[in-house]
Formats: sequence, C-alpha cells, structure tokens
Amino acid sequence: MIGFFLRRLGESMLAIWGVVTIMFFVTRVLGDPAALLLPIGASAADIEALRDQLGLNQPLMVQYFHFLTSALQGDFGTSFQHGRDAMDVVLERLPATATLALTAIAIGLVIGAVAGSVAALKRGSAVELLVMAVALLGQATPVFWLGIMLILFFAVNLGWLPTGGYGTIWQLILPAVTLAVFVSASIARLLRSSMLDILQEDYIRTAKAKGLLRSTVFFWHVARNALIPVVTMTAILTGELLGGSVVTETVFAWPGIGRLIIQAIEAKDFPIIQAGITLIAAIFVLINFLVDLLYGVLDPRIRKAR
Repeated sequence: MIGFFLRRLGESMLAIWGVVTIMFFVTRVLGDPAALLLPIGASAADIEALRDQLGLNQPLMVQYFHFLTSALQGDFGTSFQHGRDAMDVVLERLPATATLALTAIAIGLVIGAVAGSVAALKRGSAVELLVMAVALLGQATPVFWLGIMLILFFAVNLGWLPTGGYGTIWQLILPAVTLAVFVSASIARLLRSSMLDILQEDYIRTAKAKGLLRSTVFFWHVARNALIPVVTMTAILTGELLGGSVVTETVFAWPGIGRLIIQAIEAKDFPIIQAGITLIAAIFVLINFLVDLLYGVLDPRIRKAR
C-alpha cells in the first residue's frame, strides 16, 4: 500500500508540475503587461523601466526558475491589478466557486441518480427513451447558451430571479442549475449503463431466485455496486467545478476563480493567472489522488496492477 501511495503521489506532483510549466510559458505569449499598466501615451523609457521592475526583462528561463522556486514557497508574486499577493486574491474567490460547485453537484447527483435508476428499471420502455434523450440533450447543450436562455426566461421575461450577482440564494439558483444540467445528464447515463450491466450478473439472478424482495435486490445488490463508477464521475466533475466554472461564472457575473482568471487574462495579470491555474490544477489532482487511494483500499487488485 505504501508503494502504491508513493507512486500515485509522484504522478500527482508530476501532473501539477506539467500544468504549471505549460501555463507559465503560455502566459508569456499573451503580450506585454507593462503597456497595459501604464497610462496611454507612456514613453518607451517608462515601459522599459516598468518591465525591469516586474522582472520581465530577464531571460525567459531565468523567469521560469524564479517562478518555480517562489511557487514552491507559496509565493506567486504581487497582482499587477490588485497590488496584493496573487494567491490571497485567488483564495478570496474560492468560497464563491465552492458554493456554486457543491450546489450544482448536489442537485445533479439527486436528479441524475433518480433519472438513471428509472431508465434502468424501465428498460425498453418509452420512459427510458425519454430519459436518455433528455440526458443526451443535457450533455450536448453548450453551457453558455443554456445560461443565457435561463436568464432570458426566468430573469428577463418572468422576473422571478436576478440575472446575476452573488450573495443570496436567489442569485445562486440559475448558475447552479446551469451546471447541474450537465452533471445530472452525465450521472444519469453512466448510472443507467452501470445498472444494466449489473442486472445481467449471475448473483442478481441468484438473489431473485432466492425470493428476495425486488427492493432488497435493487438497493443492496444493484445500486450499491452500480454507484462505484458514479463515484469516479462525481469526483472528476467536482474537481472540474471547484477548479472554476469559467463560462458560467462569466455569464452570471459570479465572483469565482474562473471569472477572476478570465479578467486576469484580459489584463495580462501574470501572477493572478499563475496562482489561479496552479490552485485549479492542485484541487483537480488532489481529488483524483484521493479517489485513486480509495479504490486502492477497496480493491487490492488496483494496487497490484500499478
């Protein structure tokens, strides 16, 4: 188990390093932030002086080395826009993103579990066809389009909910539902497929032959085993949403990490971009790391296969 733990830890650290490295070099392609930070009409000498102050005149590999050594100490520099520690600014947005992500996951899990179970139990019927058609549509619908349509219908036409913002439960409903549609659709399709496979297993036929109640067979034999792949899917979706739902946060003016990164990209605020993407990568990798460890505990064959 210790060897499995160390291998997965090493792979996780390598993944984070790869993301951070790619992110560093990609941000340098965005352009020169010094020209944006100074007033329009600033002289070339002023721009050059600011570049020197920000360390942008150093060779690229020197900048990369300084970035890595500082990042290992939790220092991602000072935000060009906010004039504060970049990671502090990013962490301030984490509660908003976590609230949105966890609400969407909760809604999606409930709806997806019910829809997937109904579709599996009603196999071959019109109900299954309808549920799977809606689920497929939910997965295929672009998030930004769905968000805009919900705003137009519930906020603009009906006036029931606010168009965006942060702070009340009413402002949370539309963005959470927008994300929950994809989550519930993904879980419903996966759970249905998993349950149909398990229903064909010999031990299910044996349980039915023993005269067990249908509800007992469903809850204690089918549902429990079918939820294993759903756990993986939920972990992946949670990591993605906690990492920042960029499009949804932008559409609904939700002050989360995703929206902050978009604003930082527009302003070429390298420290915020670097801190934000590093945090996203760390959250995503950590969740997957914990799920891998859980699988290793539940099924020793996974540890030996590594």
